[in-house]
Formats: sequence, structure tokens, C-alpha cells
Amino acid sequence: MKINYNYIKVIGLLLLVGFLFAFSNHRNKTRKVSEPNITFLGENKLFITDANVSKLLIQNREPVSQQPKEIIDLNKLESALKSNPMIKRAEVFMSVNGALSAEIEQKRPIARVNTNASYYIDDEGGFMPLSHNYTARVPLVTGNIDKNKLETVFQFAKTVDEDDFLKKHIIEIRQNDDNTIDFKIRRNSFRVHLGTLKQLEKKINNYKAFYQKALKDQVLDNYAVVNLKFDKQVICTKK
Repeated sequence: MKINYNYIKVIGLLLLVGFLFAFSNHRNKTRKVSEPNITFLGENKLFITDANVSKLLIQNREPVSQQPKEIIDLNKLESALKSNPMIKRAEVFMSVNGALSAEIEQKRPIARVNTNASYYIDDEGGFMPLSHNYTARVPLVTGNIDKNKLETVFQFAKTVDEDDFLKKHIIEIRQNDDNTIDFKIRRNSFRVHLGTLKQLEKKINNYKAFYQKALKDQVLDNYAVVNLKFDKQVICTKK
């Protein structure tokens, strides 16, 4: 019987490839995960550090580094990161050689509540705790504040955050018992009574016109209260 050496060679080659694949796959699964590569996205990188993120990357009560690649649950690690109230978005992924990477986007505060409890309001209207690493320079929020009812103060704080003039001048936002808004500005002692948020754009334009005129006339320090409650006029109370 004639032996087909080509056939034997093909079978041998397939067996060798299968062995190498199985060996490589086994080594890949048991490969230890390296220290995570942490990347912060966006401009806001101040409130949570690489060390904070590394502490969140825990699985089976141990850091992910030096654990076998095959036991790492990426979804679980992402959930752990997203559970942190400082983090807005998180994504965890791993390369074929066991390099673990985490991309983090932190929340951005636009106001700081300073009542019985202290915390930030972020740019989506959510809660954000204070950080030991950094204190944001944002307007203080005082008055009658319910953590579960931040909509009114958030809407005004968002307007301030998106307006260069207001963002430069306003240092305090007060929510009164009737849900109306007052605010105070930098360098002058008068209180501005905004009222409700109805006709907000018109009221803000009235305030800007008043401020520029009063600044030019050098009379800003003469007033105790500036009332914007009426959308067609600004009423000032002198000291």
C-alpha cells in the first residue's frame, strides 16, 4: 500500500496548529492582568484621582492587577466605577495581552449647596459629593433646599453657568421658602430678587442693562435690594 506522505504532513500540521492554539489560549487565559491604565476624559480631572479609581477596580476582594485574565469581569468593574457619585461615565476594556484600561469622565459641578448638608449640583442636575482633592469655585446655594427637589435652583444655576457675565459675577444663589430666587454678586453688597424663573431671559437682560448703567454712574453701592420680579422694569431699594 502506498503511503500518502502529503496527507500525513497535513494531519501533522493541523495537530501542531491545534496544539499551539490550545497552548496559547491557555497561557492567554492564565496571563496576569497588569496595573490598570487610567485615562480621564474631558476637562474635569480634579475630583477623583488615579488612586481612587484603582481602589474601585476590585474583584473578589482583591485588586484586579496580578489576577488571571480569565476571571476578570469587565461589566462588574464598570458598574463599580459608575457607582461612584463623582463619576459621570466609565468604560473598562482589556487588550489581548492582559492590559486593563479604564476611561473615566468625571461629573462637573455648577453650584455648591451650603445648608445643613453640603454637596455639589452637577451640570445635569444631579447630586455630587464634595471632594477632598479639590474645591470648585462655583456659586453657593443657600436657603430652603430639598435634595430631592433641586429643579428650580438647578435651572437658574445652569443659566448662570452658561452665561459668561453671570458666571463672573454671581457668588450666591438663595432659594426662598416660596421657591423664588435671590442672588448676590461679587464686590457689591446688594441683594437681587429674581422672583420666579418665568420670563428669566428678559429679567436677566434687564439686570445686565441696570448693572452697566449703575456701574457707569458709580451708584451700585447705593442699593440694598434690586428687584427683577417685574419683567418690564427694575425696582431698586436704596440703603
